[in-house]
Amino acid sequence: MPNHSESPKAASSSISLNQANLSRLSPDLNPPTYDRKALKPRIVHVGVGGFHRSHEAFYTDELLRQNPSCDWGICGVGLREADTRIAEVLKRQDHLYTLIVRRPDGKVESRVIGSIMGFLQGWSDPEAVINQMADPVTEIVSLTITEGGYNVDTATGEFNWNNPDAVHDLEHPQTPKLVFGFLTAALQQRRAKNLPAFTIQSCDNIQHNGNLTRKMLLAFAERQDPELANWIDTHVAFPNAMVDRITPVTTAADSNHLLERYGVVDEWPVTCEPFCQWVIEDQFSSERPAWEAAGTQFVPDVTPYEKMKLRLLNAGHSVLGLLGSLHGFDTIDEAVNDSLFAEYLRGFMDIEATPTLDRVEGIELSGYKSTLIERFGNPNIQDRLSRICLESSAKLPVFLIPTLRDNLDSGGSIKFATLLLVAWCYYSDQQTDLEGNGLEIIDGLKEPLHRAAAGTRQEPLSFLEVKPVFGDLACDDRFTSQYIAMVEALYETNDIASLMKTVIADAGL
Repeated sequence: MPNHSESPKAASSSISLNQANLSRLSPDLNPPTYDRKALKPRIVHVGVGGFHRSHEAFYTDELLRQNPSCDWGICGVGLREADTRIAEVLKRQDHLYTLIVRRPDGKVESRVIGSIMGFLQGWSDPEAVINQMADPVTEIVSLTITEGGYNVDTATGEFNWNNPDAVHDLEHPQTPKLVFGFLTAALQQRRAKNLPAFTIQSCDNIQHNGNLTRKMLLAFAERQDPELANWIDTHVAFPNAMVDRITPVTTAADSNHLLERYGVVDEWPVTCEPFCQWVIEDQFSSERPAWEAAGTQFVPDVTPYEKMKLRLLNAGHSVLGLLGSLHGFDTIDEAVNDSLFAEYLRGFMDIEATPTLDRVEGIELSGYKSTLIERFGNPNIQDRLSRICLESSAKLPVFLIPTLRDNLDSGGSIKFATLLLVAWCYYSDQQTDLEGNGLEIIDGLKEPLHRAAAGTRQEPLSFLEVKPVFGDLACDDRFTSQYIAMVEALYETNDIASLMKTVIADAGL
C-alpha cells in the first residue's frame, strides 16, 4: 500500500479520485465516460490485486468504452483480512483507480478505470460473498489467487486436505475460508434454486489453470456433497486461459506522479507495461463479455500459448530474479541490461525451454523471446526482484521444473535450469546476496527451504529433500551429478557470474 506526502499547496488544490470528481479530471487521465450506474455485477472477481486491475479490469473497461450499452461490471472480493485496506481505498474512491502505463521510451500514459463497481470482504462477511456469487446476475466468477491459492499438495498434485482451512470449510460450509468453500456454497444455492451455473475463470499464471481449478473444486465438492459435485462437473465451465502483463507493486512514487502531474489523489493506482495479452478457450457456462473487441484472443485450445508463456516469460522472470538477487541487483531491468544475464536468459530460453514447446499458431518464437527481453529491460517499470522471487516454491514447480524434467527425459540440456536451482539453494540457505546483503524472502515454505538448504555443506542434495517442491528429482543421477558439481563450485567460490559464464561456454554460445 503506497503512502505519499503532500505539500500544503498540493493538498489544498488536489482532487480526490471519486465519481463526483470525474468531470474535474484532466482529459489526459482519460476518465470513463460510460454510465457506471448502469453496470451490473455480472463478474465476481476474487483477488483484486495489481494484476487484476491492470488486466481483466482493464479489458472490461476497454469493452465498456467501446460499447456504452454494455453492462458488464465487476464486483471485487477479498477473502483475507489483509484485503481490508484495498477494500477501504476502493470504497473511498467509488472503486475507481488510475492505471499508469510506462513505456520503455519514458512516455507515461494514464487512464482512470471504472469497471469495478463494488467490493465484498469474505473474511468478515462470507454470506454476502456467497449470495453475490449465487445471484442470477453473476455470469462469471474469476480468480487471481496466486499459485498458492489453489491448495495443491505439490508432492501429489491433489487437493491438500492437511490444510486446516480445508477442514474448517467442510465443517462450516456457510463460513468458508478457501475460495473452493465459497464457490461450492454459491453453486449449492444455484442448484437448489434451479439457476444456471456460472463460469469459473482462472486468471492466474498456471498451466491449464481452468483444468486445475476444476480438479480442486470437484475434489472439495465431492467430499462435501457428491451430488453437487456431479452437477458441477456437468454444468460449470472452467475455460483455460493465458494471461500476460508485467505489473510491479505500486509504490509511493506512483501516487506522487499523479498528484504532481495531474493534481489527483489516488491512494492505490497501478503501474504496468504497455504489452498486454489474454488468450482464452471459448468455453463458458452461459453468457460472456465480448472481450475480443478489447483485444482478447479466443481459441479452441490455449495449451500451446500458456506453455510458451509459462516456460519463457515466467521461468525467465525466475532466472533473472534468483540469479540477479544473488548478484546484488535490485530490479529486473538492472539484471537483463547486464549483458551476461541477458545472454544467460536467452541461452536458457533457446537451448532448454524452446525445445519443450509445442507449435504456437500465429507466434514467431524468436521474435517473442526478443520482445520478452525488451520488456524485462523496460527501465520505467522498475519491477523489484524481491517481488519476482516471492513464493518461488509455488512458481518453480510450475514454471521451471517441468522444463527440466522434459529435458531429462529427452536427453536435452539441463545446465541452465540446474544452476538456477543451485542458486535458489544458496539464496534459501544464506538469505543474503553474495556480498552478504540481506534478501527480502517471502515464501510460504521459507523456513522448510532454509532448513533443507542449510544442510547443503554436509549433504549436497539436502535442499532437494523438500518433496512438495522437487518431488523425486534427487533420484535422477544425471541431474544430481550436475547439481552436486555446481553446488560445490558455488559454495566454494561464492561467484555466480563465473558459473553462468561456464554454462554459456559449455552450450557453445
